[in-house]
Amino acid sequence: MTPMRILLVDDEPDLRASTAQALDLAGWPVQDFPAAERVMDLVSFGFPGVVLTDIRMPGMDGLTLMNRIHDIDRDIPVILITGHGDVQLAVRAMREGAYDFVEKPFAAGQLAEIVARAADYRRLVLENRVLKAAAGQSDDLEQRLIGRSNAMIDLRRRIRTIGPSEADVLIVGETGAGKEVVARALHDLSGRARKPFVTIDCAAIPAALIESELFGHEAGAFPGALRARFGKFEHARGGTVLLDDIASMPLDLQGKLVRVIEDRTVTRLGSNESVALDVRFMATARVPLEAEVEAGRFRADLLYRLNVVTLQVPPLSARREDIALLFLRLLAEAASRHRTDPPEISPATVAGLASRDWPGNVRELRNAADRYALGLGEALTPDDPPSRLAERMADFERREIEAALAAHRGNLKPVYESLGLSRKTLWEKMQKHGLDKTQFGAGAEPEGD
Repeated sequence: MTPMRILLVDDEPDLRASTAQALDLAGWPVQDFPAAERVMDLVSFGFPGVVLTDIRMPGMDGLTLMNRIHDIDRDIPVILITGHGDVQLAVRAMREGAYDFVEKPFAAGQLAEIVARAADYRRLVLENRVLKAAAGQSDDLEQRLIGRSNAMIDLRRRIRTIGPSEADVLIVGETGAGKEVVARALHDLSGRARKPFVTIDCAAIPAALIESELFGHEAGAFPGALRARFGKFEHARGGTVLLDDIASMPLDLQGKLVRVIEDRTVTRLGSNESVALDVRFMATARVPLEAEVEAGRFRADLLYRLNVVTLQVPPLSARREDIALLFLRLLAEAASRHRTDPPEISPATVAGLASRDWPGNVRELRNAADRYALGLGEALTPDDPPSRLAERMADFERREIEAALAAHRGNLKPVYESLGLSRKTLWEKMQKHGLDKTQFGAGAEPEGD
């Protein structure tokens, strides 16, 4: 495994230099920075190390840095360096996810001990992820397919069950719902994960070239074919072929595809010899293919061979309770990508997101997050509010509580204080609307007041 490393952030040059020297003498590879912004370029979901940061700094402070790091991976240990007057702040930060804190002035041995514990923790997290992946479980499936709705929980469960199998899969869902993300997750969970994942956009390949692109050809098979060429099916040997937007494939080619899927062989253009094909097929469709079969635009025998297993990817309109969490995650990613600080977003704005129709689904929501991160966010208002007053009131209450939970990462005290509720009343309303603080990032243990 990659050796652990330490990212040190402190705006005081002398303290930063002495701390880096102490860690170096203790045997830790250290990169030190005078400001927090550059650290974000080095942090990723699989970052093999620990972040050590001062709390009070100009620009991005240590708590903001910690939150941005945990938006990427909550299991990256962040150790806070505090002054004497910041101890209460550090204790609160530990409730919100800090690994530990060290108070100035600190002994080199004390710091080295804390860093060693944090590095051991991070090493164990990364090793467990590798073991889970080897056992056919996705260590980051919740990161790829975000949502606490029943539909998303069930989808992730089915992906974990189906992924390690060799079954061909048909993935159905609206534009932008995340069908290719599901296909990639299935591939990564399978024994084929280290082999190619080849996506074929059935709508984008010109009809005159599609057969050659898929099956390959021998030299001289047609004018311009100067040398033999593997097709995409052969290129994917040992791996997975994703037939994206399968309904747009021409009918005559669908017949040839039936034979390929059934026999697991492919014949190049200009050849009479079949080549064995060790691949797993997946396909995506924006509409139910049964309707396309009835309309005569899709072959029934191809449908029967493709849908050994069918996965439905729910649209955002069917999982509105996920929209707030998903938008906040996309906003953090957009801010990191555009190298800006995540803009402030009010609970009312977050609540408004869940009331909108998103015909472009996650793709459209991601575009909205990009615009918001760049300061171009537009007003978000409900497109189709509930008709009855009681329904509207209940919907408004649920969205406000949900948005506040998302904004405060599931920590109940700032939620009930900001909403002007007692803790008991908030708890009762959360139960009424089926809201769970752990789905918003809070720990399962009770919080103190």
